[in-house]
Amino acid sequence: MIFLEAFQRMNNMDQIVRKTLLYKTDVEYGYYTINHVLGCSHGCMYPCYAMLMSMRFGKVKNYESWIKPCVVSNALELLDKELQNEKLVSKIKEVHLCFTTDPFMYNRDDIRDMSLEIIKRLNLAKLKCTALTKGILPIELASLSKENEYGITLISLDESFRQKIESGSAPYKDRIDALKDLHDSSFKTWVSIEPYPTPNFIEQNINEILESLQFVDKIIFGRLNYNSKVCEYKDYRNFFNRTAQQVIEFCDKHNIKYHIKNGTITDSVQIKQ
Repeated sequence: MIFLEAFQRMNNMDQIVRKTLLYKTDVEYGYYTINHVLGCSHGCMYPCYAMLMSMRFGKVKNYESWIKPCVVSNALELLDKELQNEKLVSKIKEVHLCFTTDPFMYNRDDIRDMSLEIIKRLNLAKLKCTALTKGILPIELASLSKENEYGITLISLDESFRQKIESGSAPYKDRIDALKDLHDSSFKTWVSIEPYPTPNFIEQNINEILESLQFVDKIIFGRLNYNSKVCEYKDYRNFFNRTAQQVIEFCDKHNIKYHIKNGTITDSVQIKQ
């Protein structure tokens, strides 16, 4: 488990070293993953689950240290070593970037370049990759394996809300446009609409968001957790039930796969394969 890995800060406070890189995740829709950065400059105020876990295990002290990301300086060296382990590689169906950070962090060219190199090396080892970001998916991904799948997180189209709730992330339209470019380059694309906020955070129409995503192959939808303000909205259970149903109906209409995250609704739904 990555939470048990030892790591130390280098003389450069923007870097850390780790002992392992590839690991199997227990996340609901994940397999193996790589998290080659500690922290995230997007500054999400949900609060962020990855940040909460990093604080719990003593990796970061507080929000201020979390939003000053540290790159794993020996990530490529570790990856090359682990890819030589045939027993490990044989277990891997795909590798996801990332579950506890963002591989294409907005305005961080160093992280972007490392992520591209990691995906390139994984593809050379004949491993499929998926990537999810609140930054900009670089068009250079189009030159890599066509087996790869790329996604963005999108919970609104309101720029004033973005600047308030995830101020360091990429503008919503720019995320969608970059995703569309990869879709037009024949890649499978997906969107994570999570954590979706209740109306006491922002009044918005989920259908407007969905209409902007008609081109994607899959939509993941999940509720906002870890925030007491959700419970202040007395109708939050019915709200998420209704909204999830709108997502399902939209996906059925447009032949889009979907996944409703566990705990989002009280009624059972089937994942469309």
